[in-house]
Order: sequence, then C-alpha cells, then structure tokens
Amino acid sequence: MRILVTGGAGFIGSHIVDRLISSGNEVIVYDNLSSGKLEFLEHHMRNENFKFVKDDLLNFEALKREMKDVNLVYHVAANPDVKIGARDTRIHLEQNVIATHNLLEAMRLNDISDIVFTSTSTVYGEAKKIPTPEDYGPLIPISLYGASKLAAESLIMAYAHTFGMNTVIYRFANIVGPRSTHGVIYDFIMKLKNNPRELEILGDGTQKKSYLYIEDCVDAIIYGYEHRKEDVEIFNIGSDDWIDVKKIADIVVEEMGLENVKYRFTGGKRGWKGDVPKMLLSIEKIKSYGWKPKYSSEESVRLTARHLIDEIMR
Repeated sequence: MRILVTGGAGFIGSHIVDRLISSGNEVIVYDNLSSGKLEFLEHHMRNENFKFVKDDLLNFEALKREMKDVNLVYHVAANPDVKIGARDTRIHLEQNVIATHNLLEAMRLNDISDIVFTSTSTVYGEAKKIPTPEDYGPLIPISLYGASKLAAESLIMAYAHTFGMNTVIYRFANIVGPRSTHGVIYDFIMKLKNNPRELEILGDGTQKKSYLYIEDCVDAIIYGYEHRKEDVEIFNIGSDDWIDVKKIADIVVEEMGLENVKYRFTGGKRGWKGDVPKMLLSIEKIKSYGWKPKYSSEESVRLTARHLIDEIMR
C-alpha cells in the first residue's frame, strides 16, 4: 500500500512510519520540520519504499502533486503546543485547520478515500463525565489547540459524508515515549538537568491525567483502522487509569537518581491557560473491538522517563 504520513518526522508520526515500513508499505512522509526531526527517520532514508518531502501543508499545489497514487493518508501533522495558542492565535488555525482543509482537497482531487486522523482529548474541554466516552457532549474546548482539532475533525467528517471518504479519528490521551520533544516529562528532565536541586511545577501538582506509551498508541492506531466497522469511526485512545503531576515529578526525580529536590509550585489548578486539570478517557469502545493497552499510566511515564533521560543526559 502507498501511504502518505503528514508530520511523519515528529514524535508520534515517526513511530507510525516505523510500523508502516516494517509491515511492507510504501511510505511518503510530508513534513515541514517545524517540530519534527530528520534524525527520527534516518534509518529509513536508504529504503526504496520510503520517501521524505520537506514542505508545508499550506503549499497546496506541491501537496496535491505528492499525493498522486496514494491509497491511504495518516494525518498526524499539527502544531502540538497547547500553550502557544494564548500567545499566537493564528498558528493553530493555519497549521491545524487550514492545513487539514488543504489535505482533504488534495485527497478529493486525487480520488483518495481513506484518512486516519490523530486528534486529542482536548476537544472535550473540561468534561463533566469522567471517564469521558466518545459520545460525550457538548464538546466545549477551552484551548485554541483543542478548538482547532475539533474543527479539523468536523471538516474530515463532512468531507467523508459529502465525498464518500472513510475516516478513523483518534482522540488521544497524553502520548509519551522515546523521541518526545515536549510535555511534562521532557520539561521536568530539562529543568532538573539545569538545576538538580529545585523543580518548578506548573499549577499545584494535583492535575491528574491519563498517559499512554507510544508503542500502545501505534498498536491502537493500526488496530482501529484494520477493525473499523463504520465509514466514520471515532475512538478514544488512552490508558485505563491516570496519574497526577506530582507523582510524575517523583518518578522523574527517582529515575534521575536525585535526592532532596525541592518542588516549587506556581499555584492554581491549571498549569497554563487552556490546561484541562482532570482528564481520563473512556476506552471501552476500542476495547470492545479487541484492543487494550499493555502499560498503565505510571508504567508509561516511568518507561518514558528512562528513555528520555538516556537521550538527554548522554
């Protein structure tokens, strides 16, 4: 199968590419490298079934050209920084919404019918029902990132119904693992590398969320697509449990072999504007299809801390 992966040089995208290549697919990665890294794909560069295109999804004509003869699209490209929306109100509109529209148009013009989209738990906003199922509503995102992902979901579903496309949309919990370049675990390691005696923790440390290891995430993405039952499917992807920020700090400190680290909390129930302080997704739907995670939130955090400490400190 000939597959296009947008954002394939990023954290999640590059792991998806690894799995698709290992399964014998021909893969084209389309990435502007704004947050992705070529080093994540170096091991594929000499593979005749792999092609890398450095370009932006906003460059419509180039995108349309590269999508010729593609059978399936994994749309992973996005600006993933939730916090940046409060400083730059256009970036999520352009990189997450307009970019998605361009991709869908290029698919339509090239007669490509299947798209897998990586969305986010932030589309739910501060859900009153926890664990939160896929049919929860109304969806009221509290960040521009969450709003942009919800808008992209809506565009994809509308194109699917209007033009006979098929889509699987995944709403992720916090995905962690090797190659992470942002997020709470990465931030804690970087802060402690610079000052091993004190750790600033955004908010009050009680923010509690679900974390899923990248290996489980990719398994779920592939499994959900292969076992879909509807033209438009939406799955929550996460672990069955959650963990608070202070416990994550304790794990990182322990894995770094540090002692007597002073925690300094910035205060408030949110780490930043748009932060959802409590998030646990119901994953009963995809479990009923036959998939379940191997790792708990704590195991996912600990495995990630070990990998990132090795990557960052060596």
